[in-house]
Amino acid sequence: MSGPAVPGKAAESVPSHFQSFLAFDFGLKRTGVASGNRLLKTATPQATIKAEGDARFAQVEARIREWQPDALVVGVPYHPDGAPHENTARAQKFGRQLHGRFKLPVYEVDERYSTTEALAAGAKDADAASACIILEQFLRSLP
Repeated sequence: MSGPAVPGKAAESVPSHFQSFLAFDFGLKRTGVASGNRLLKTATPQATIKAEGDARFAQVEARIREWQPDALVVGVPYHPDGAPHENTARAQKFGRQLHGRFKLPVYEVDERYSTTEALAAGAKDADAASACIILEQFLRSLP
């Protein structure tokens, strides 16, 4: 068995005993949250975190205590052509901060179009719905 995953690891490297996950759709003002598990391969939206900086991490910590996930998933946005942009680096930094603060494995998911998909589906909370889309995409990729 390999050591703990670090930000940027692919879903193929997720150990089979990792069953529960918390996913985050990082934004400067709001961070969508979803919980899910490997068995059902489904995600459930959680209340969006409307905080920045350390206040955001205090709320993340409360969610981690509540849900006790085996690992975390962070959506990383890219331009339609796959090129990174400002928010790509911000989301990746958020993933590194999560890993550093909470010592949990963090997996990144390409989240192009997740917010568009959430809005098209009529989501009342697009951030939480986007986190669900990110997590379900991740869960479907697991063996």
